[in-house]
Parts: sequence; C-alpha cells; structure tokens
Amino acid sequence: MREITRKIGETVQIIGDDYLVTSAERVAQAAREGACNAVLVKPNQAGTLSEAKAALDAADGAGWRSIVSARSGESEDVTIVHLAVGWRAHQLKVGSFARSERMAKWNEAIRVEEALGAGARFAGRKAVGGLARAESAA
Repeated sequence: MREITRKIGETVQIIGDDYLVTSAERVAQAAREGACNAVLVKPNQAGTLSEAKAALDAADGAGWRSIVSARSGESEDVTIVHLAVGWRAHQLKVGSFARSERMAKWNEAIRVEEALGAGARFAGRKAVGGLARAESAA
C-alpha cells in the first residue's frame, strides 16, 4: 500500500477499504506510514456511528479524501445519504442504478441537493483531488 501510494497517489485515489475497515486507529496508522490517501467509511462495518465518524475524522486529519459507503444488499433506508452530507464526506458510494435500494439512496441525494439549493456543492471530478489536476494538465 505504501509503494503504490508513493508511486501514483498524487493522481489516483488509493482507497483503504478492507485494509482500514472503518477504523480510526487503522486510518491513523496508515496515514503515518504513507499507505493510502482515501478511506471508505462504512458505518455498519464500524459497528457504531461514532466509530465511523472517528474514522472519517482521522482521514480528514491526514488530508485524505473520504467516501461514505453503503453496503451491498442493504435496505431502502436513506440515512447513509444524510450521514455523507452531514459529515461533509467528499464522496458517496451507493452503487449503480440497478436495484431499488440503490435508487432510493440516489433519489434522496437529489432531494437533499434540491433542499440545499444554492448551498449545495457538487464536487464532481474535484472530489478525487490530484486526479482532477492530472486530467486538466493532459
């Protein structure tokens, strides 16, 4: 993880998923070691919302990107969208438009954006940091 982050981490997100398992302690250790530059935060993986938020905060403290993620096979509950927005995550991952539980989350994200109006911010390619800079230079 350190080697790949060193080699391409300026232009590509190196996301610690199973490597970090939504753990603030693991995020902090990986940051100290220069492994990864982004974290996938899965609240139901951490066990509590407090633990998930701590992992996201550790990533923010390290200057990493954060992605709040639903897990496959979830229900149509849309809480994950509100967590991602409220925690100011850089990205939201809920999957493709293929299944109803995913569509419910995407539709809720659209409703939140509409409710925020001019205060809404869609990061687009900027969400991935260095990757956007590399594309604009090409």
